[in-house]
Amino acid sequence: MTSFLQIDLPAMLVGTLAALVCALIGNFLVLTRQSMLGDAMGHVVLPGIVIAFVLAGTTATWVMLTGAFAAALFSAMLVEFLRRMAGVEPSAALGAVFTAMFALGVLLLEQSGVARTTFDVHHILFGNIETAIWPAAAGIRSLFDLAALASLPPQLGRLAFGLVVVALIIVLLFKELRVVSFDPDFARTIGISPRMIGALIVSLAALAAVVSLSAVGVILLVAMMVCPPATARMLTDDLRTQVLLSLLFALASGVFGYAIAVLLPLAFGYEISLGAAGTIAVVAGLFQLAAMLFGPKRGIPRTA
Repeated sequence: MTSFLQIDLPAMLVGTLAALVCALIGNFLVLTRQSMLGDAMGHVVLPGIVIAFVLAGTTATWVMLTGAFAAALFSAMLVEFLRRMAGVEPSAALGAVFTAMFALGVLLLEQSGVARTTFDVHHILFGNIETAIWPAAAGIRSLFDLAALASLPPQLGRLAFGLVVVALIIVLLFKELRVVSFDPDFARTIGISPRMIGALIVSLAALAAVVSLSAVGVILLVAMMVCPPATARMLTDDLRTQVLLSLLFALASGVFGYAIAVLLPLAFGYEISLGAAGTIAVVAGLFQLAAMLFGPKRGIPRTA
């Protein structure tokens, strides 16, 4: 039990919390046909995070958020410049900007020396879930010991903060988000600004990317923003039900994905586990595949 609490529980919580926060905002990205915005965010915020880390010398949440939002704002302005002033097609402008920003982030990682820490290119792409350990855990009583809880991995604090903020804003503005997601023209006639709500969705996606990126990597970030919401969308037409189902699929992906990553190699006699972030993403993809094949609303049987 102590070994589970020290090694497996915090890593599983990191993967699951990241899946939840990404899936939550991912519902509105899917509905507004911006599913790949999560991929773009995972790329464009990297140089901002690295610069903020180098200048401040800390990975505190507010430092990473400041750098990430600055990079996201700069990228948005650059995309608009390419669209309006250079006449570049929107998707081409977005693709050029986020790949260039990611390349800049990788270059800054290598040249600044940050890549020699745990915050390197490999972990940005594939995640760093396995390093989330809790050495102070000494049994079940540690779950109720404030001193022991204070030594939990810092990734958990960032992810919990992001999840609470995203959930609170979605609850408070659920009506506005729903109207804009399904009928922006109607939203405009009743005084709701689709542009402001769209900016809010982008901001929440950036927040989810920042709190998740260093812990779970770009691959899991994108998978969780797309797969659980898209899976839920194939099962229901009700938005509230869709959001709840997406959280359920994200939770199941995090728990079962991590369990498979650890236990499956052991079952075949291997001592080295699979990559947790990749396995969680694969499980989320399998849920998506099952919904495509058997979904009662939009699956293949319904389409046929």
